[in-house]
Amino acid sequence: MQGSEFSLVPFIMMQTHPELMTSWLFLSKCVKEGGTAFSQVHGCEIIDFAQKNPKFNKMFKDAMACTAKLEAEGILWGYRDGFSSINGSLVDVGGGTGEMAAKIVKAHPHVKAINFDLPHVITTAPMHQGVSHVEGNIFGAIPNADAILLKRVLHGFSDEDCIKILKNCAKKIPKKTGKIIIVEHVLEPNGNGPFDETGLVMDLLMMILTSSGKERTELDWKKLLKEGGFSHHKIIKIPAFLSIIEAHPA
Repeated sequence: MQGSEFSLVPFIMMQTHPELMTSWLFLSKCVKEGGTAFSQVHGCEIIDFAQKNPKFNKMFKDAMACTAKLEAEGILWGYRDGFSSINGSLVDVGGGTGEMAAKIVKAHPHVKAINFDLPHVITTAPMHQGVSHVEGNIFGAIPNADAILLKRVLHGFSDEDCIKILKNCAKKIPKKTGKIIIVEHVLEPNGNGPFDETGLVMDLLMMILTSSGKERTELDWKKLLKEGGFSHHKIIKIPAFLSIIEAHPA
């Protein structure tokens, strides 16, 4: 219901907006010729389009924020011990408006949270108690931290870019005690998981909006993590279609 705390109206409005809906008509063309369906329609990628169009940018951020609220409860409950064990700071990379970081701080006041995202996102992000906003690029100077959160970020990138991002993150956390917390869909290898149909839809959406993004299986994640500098990991199932992948560099 619109106006309720957990309304999905902003997300539905974004997905059904003409700026996105027309992109689906170019899916076959981008499969045959490469590139993204969105850029076939608009002549640029969605991030550049959002920077140039404040109204679309707000709609996109509102959609991401409303889904973050729904996902947050499952993440906070499923990873409560993990957040409690953070002794210092956490950077939410690609954290958007900072909703997730704010909820983590509220549940775990000892955590010092940094919300890290692109300048055009941070410029209009609201203030949250206990959360610092820092602008930058995921391939550049990520702030140093004891833990790094990557929620629904890596599925938008190619394997090669994911490895670059992971290597960048590995440099920013303590080698012995640091960790990254990846929140993503983990596909079952046989395609029979309870949320794999949702994963299929997200896979198609990544084809529409990104040049090389995709959903991945545990084997895919294991390969990326190893090449990105993280020697061991564990997957934590939570009451949501997402899972938590906790990874350590040593």
